[in-house]
Order: sequence, then structure tokens, then C-alpha cells
Amino acid sequence: MSRYDYLIVGAGLFGSVFACEAKKAHKTCLVIDKRPHIGGNVYTENIEGINVHRYGAHIFHTGNKEVWDYVNSIVSFNRYTNSPLARYKDELYNLPFNMNTFHQMWGVVTPSEAREKIDEQKREAVEKMRSEGVSEPRNLKEQALSLVGRDIYEKLVEGYTEKQWGRRAEELPAFIIKRLPVRFIYDNNYFNDAYQGIPVGGYTGLVKKLLEGVEVRTGTDYFSDRAGFDSLSDKTVFTGMIDEFYDYRFGELEYRSLRFETEILDTPDFQGNAVVNYTEYEIPYTRIIEHKHFEFGDQEKTVITREYPAAWKRGDEPYYPVNDEKNSALYQKYRELADREDKVIFGGRLGQYRYFDMHQVVESALMLARREFGQENP
Repeated sequence: MSRYDYLIVGAGLFGSVFACEAKKAHKTCLVIDKRPHIGGNVYTENIEGINVHRYGAHIFHTGNKEVWDYVNSIVSFNRYTNSPLARYKDELYNLPFNMNTFHQMWGVVTPSEAREKIDEQKREAVEKMRSEGVSEPRNLKEQALSLVGRDIYEKLVEGYTEKQWGRRAEELPAFIIKRLPVRFIYDNNYFNDAYQGIPVGGYTGLVKKLLEGVEVRTGTDYFSDRAGFDSLSDKTVFTGMIDEFYDYRFGELEYRSLRFETEILDTPDFQGNAVVNYTEYEIPYTRIIEHKHFEFGDQEKTVITREYPAAWKRGDEPYYPVNDEKNSALYQKYRELADREDKVIFGGRLGQYRYFDMHQVVESALMLARREFGQENP
């Protein structure tokens, strides 16, 4: 059987960037993925001429010019700017929290009017806590109220966050929300990063280019023949769940999962925006994505996806880690095992148990490749 320098478990962004850099360093790789396609969670598929984000909205953004130049050297990116809306009952608000949001909520016009309103509500929240003998926020609700006040919290934070985490705000730790960015300017650009966009033609094209010249096997589960796959290479790059890799030796880490309902509609436009968040708790999905708006499409039909948060159990797809104190302590035990490995490299959200955005995944993979192949500038 063929031998490879690296077996890469996972054809997502981390594994694909590492494979691309390995190829440049004249290393041989075999990339496997249990899904029937490449791309991992950034996979896009064409439906009705629209590039549909199969596993939720993905907007590439970064302040790191090296990362931006790197991905743009692979494929071209468009000028998409993330400007989501929030819908609370029949009210619509711009995100992130900015002067448009405050005008929609209170009718204020100037930054000083908005600051006064928010400060007034923050004082009320803090005074209430003190009257109950509480000096520091004990949970997410108290933390958020002390940061932005009652109106923003109740309409735009509470229900959405509770749906995301599957627990009431009073049951969630305060540190989950360390800050809630409030901007006193009329600017709906969600990200502060200097660079932002989406690959022209979708993310699958980006991953396909990264994997050019690399052997890839999809629909292939590493754990179905672990010993056999390990025997094929000198080293393994593992981007799956680190606790599964170690057969849950110390117990299960917690993850959150997602469920998607995608629908083709016989209308050119459903909601007029790529992303609309539904912030009231009673609506079970957190947002509706209208994919054509990511690439300024003018197709006669449209495709929408409703995104539902879900508890994770074995067999489900894990989408992001639950980085609370309990899980962070458990992860450290697995990390200690990983640090002793000399033939296994762990990467990505699941392998490193961190909530990475896409630019952080690319940056992490490039840094790892730089160390692995002795390159100063991968």
C-alpha cells in the first residue's frame, strides 16, 4: 500500500490549508473525510444557480493581511459586508448595536441621547443587583443587563442567547458575555476587521483549489479502520473531536449542534437580506439565511435556510465547543495527552476545542505548517 508523509483527517478548512502547504513543501498527503464532500462546515452547494451555505452562514473576515492575501491568492473574494438584521416580534433592528439600532428602539438621533438612555438602564440594573446584595454579575442575564440595559437585553440578547445555548440566561455563566459591543455611529458593518468578503463561486471552490494535486477520499471514516489508516503515514493531522480520538478516556467534552431546514422559494427575494436573526425565545430557530444575497444574486428563485440550535449527543455533528470552566478543565486533560504525541497534530475547532472563526483556522493552520516544514513565511 502507498505510504504518505501525512494522513489528514478532515477535509475542512484547517486540513485543506495544511495539505496545500504540505504539497508546497513536497510532502505527500492523504486527506480523508467521513462526509461525502470536501469543505467541512464551509461547504457550499449550487441550488437553482445559488451557492448555498449547507452548514450555516460563513462570512470571511480578518484584520490579518497575511491571511487575507493568502486566501485571495487561491481564489477571488467579493465585497460582501455582513450587515445582519434582528427581528423581535414585528420589530426590525440593525446589527451590530449602533445608532440605527438605537433610533429604531427609542427614536434617539444623537450619540449623546443614546448614551444617556443606555447609561440610565445600566444604572437601574446595577442598583437592582446591589439592592439584592449582589456586587458582581452572577449569571449571563445580570452581566448583559449591566452592559447594555433592559431594552437591548430583552429584545436582542436574551431569547437569541438562550436558544443558542439551550439554557435560560440565569443558568448561564456571566463570563460567556465579557462585552457587548455598542457603537455610537450609524454603521451596520458587523465586523470591525479591515478585510471581509466571500469567495466568488462559494467556499467549495476555495477548498477544491487548496486540495489540487492532493489525494482525497470522502465518505471515509477514520475510526472505521484506525489502525489501517495510521499505518499509511508517518504523521496524522487530526481535525475531529479530541475526546473521541482518545476514546473519551476522561469523559465527553460538551459541544453544541445545529439543525438546518433549507427551502427553495418561487420568489426572487424573501427577506431582502442575507441574514435575519430571530431573537424572541418562542421562535425555535435563531436565524434565516437567504443565500443569494451573499453574492448579490438576481436569480428568479431564492433559497432560504432556517437554523436551529440543538443539544449535542454522540452521533450528532458537533459545530462548536462549550468553553465553560468545566469543559475547559476537562479539555486540559486531553491537551496534556496531545502535547505528548510526536506523530499526531491536532487542529481546528474540534481538535483544539476552541471557537475559531475561519480566519483563525487559516492562521492556525499556516502557523502549524510553518513550524512543521521549517518555513518562515508559508
